[in-house]
Parts: sequence; structure tokens; C-alpha cells
Amino acid sequence: MAAPRRDTRGIVDAPELFARVRFRRHEPAAPLRPYLEHYWLIDWDLPEPYVSHVVPHPSVNIVFQRYESQDPTGFGEIAGIGLDLFTQKLEGRGHVCGIQFRPGGFRPFAPDRPVSDWTGRRVRLPEAYPGRDTAADTEAVLGPATDDARVTALDEFLLALDPKPDPQADLAMTLVDRIRTDRTIRRVSDFARGEGMSVRLMQRLFAAYVGVGPKWVILRYRIHEALERAETDRAVDWATLAADLGYADQAHLVRDFTATVGVPPTAYAGATSHT
Repeated sequence: MAAPRRDTRGIVDAPELFARVRFRRHEPAAPLRPYLEHYWLIDWDLPEPYVSHVVPHPSVNIVFQRYESQDPTGFGEIAGIGLDLFTQKLEGRGHVCGIQFRPGGFRPFAPDRPVSDWTGRRVRLPEAYPGRDTAADTEAVLGPATDDARVTALDEFLLALDPKPDPQADLAMTLVDRIRTDRTIRRVSDFARGEGMSVRLMQRLFAAYVGVGPKWVILRYRIHEALERAETDRAVDWATLAADLGYADQAHLVRDFTATVGVPPTAYAGATSHT
């Protein structure tokens, strides 16, 4: 795995978020890198509440979080792939230490269930891992003041789950990486044929190891790119971008963007152009 990503894809109005919280990403220990995108850490101390919005990646996350005014002890949870815009209110002081798995990379850490079982759900760690002392895990991650100590605790938590090699997980991660990096992948039937698979077999693999279907992944990465373009390019040619992303026309891109983000792309671009 390369170093943690530097892009802000999926974060709605990223400059505004970064102006209010301390956000950083860290690389996991070497044995964990095949499965993970990165660790992500956020700390905040806000004089007034702030609401953050994220268009989720096709990734499962394990999230340790402490909202000091509400729950000073903190808790950990598995966050399955979010199908809708994720909204989180931040206020007072707090800390979050998250683990973002590569799409397809979570299954070895919970091998008894298809990843689709977690999709759209947030499950507290005592339910997800009943044999572990998850209260101790949570304190080990959230208690330290330094990033290095938090990252070490995250490494130890995951390594204790003892993930086993799984060729199907490797295949799922490879296929999603191709979707993410290759704009020419637009139709599941063509993609499956090119990979020597039936559409049904690919859909079953994605349900078991990614948590959503390949069509959903294709569409979500399109919206991520459109969102990033809306934030970084004030003169976006939406018709050209729609064609580049494989949409039949601009109207289809506008429809998907609006359904996911909540406002049309031109309105979103205008609202964020001041940042």
C-alpha cells in the first residue's frame, strides 16, 4: 500500500471541516497495510456546534470516539458502508480514531459474516466482538495524547483479531481498485466479462467481501470525483465531466449528485467557492 491518501474525496466542504478540526491520516503497521486504506484521527475543541457531512466510500470503518460532554468514556463501533450522506454533529471537545479498510479488506477481520451484513449499520464493538474486552480497547486507543501511541493501540487491536490470508478478499480489493482508477469501467457486464467472470459471480463476490454491488461502487466513485471537481474548479464544464465519468448526459450526473449530496452540483460549487 502507498502512503495514506492526501485527497479529500467524499468530504463535503473539506476546507470548512479542516478549519474547525485537527484532521490527519496515518499508515498502519506493515502486516495490516494490505487490508487498510489508513487510520484517520480527528480532534476538536469547538466554541459552537459544527455539522460535518461525508459521502461515504465503499469502505467499512472501525471507529473509536469520545464526545467529552456526552460520553467521556467513549465507545467503539463498526460502521458498515453508508448508503446515504453521513452527517455528524460535533460540539465541545472530542476525539475520533478511525480505521478505514480498503474496499474488500474488512472480511478477514470478521470472517464469519458477509460484509453486506454490516452495510448501512453501526454496530458497537461489544456486539461485534463479544469475546474481547472492548472497553479496554477503547481506552487504549482514546486514552493517549499522542498520535504515535494511538496508532500503536490501533495496530495492536487489529493484530489481535488475527486476520488470515483470503484470496477472495485480495480479488475483491483488486477489482475495486480497478474501478476507482479506471474511468473506462462503466458497465458491470463489460467489467465482469473483461475479468473472466459472470455478472452474478461478481455481484456475489462484492456482496460477500465489499458490502455493496459493483454498480454501486462505480456510481459512488463518480460522485466522489464530481464532488472534488466542484470544490476545486470554479469553471467546471458539467456536460464534459458527465461524459468523462460515463454518464449518458449531464442530467443524469446532476440527478445522482443531487440525490447523494442534497443539492445540485452548480449550487454546491457556488456555496463552496468562497473557501
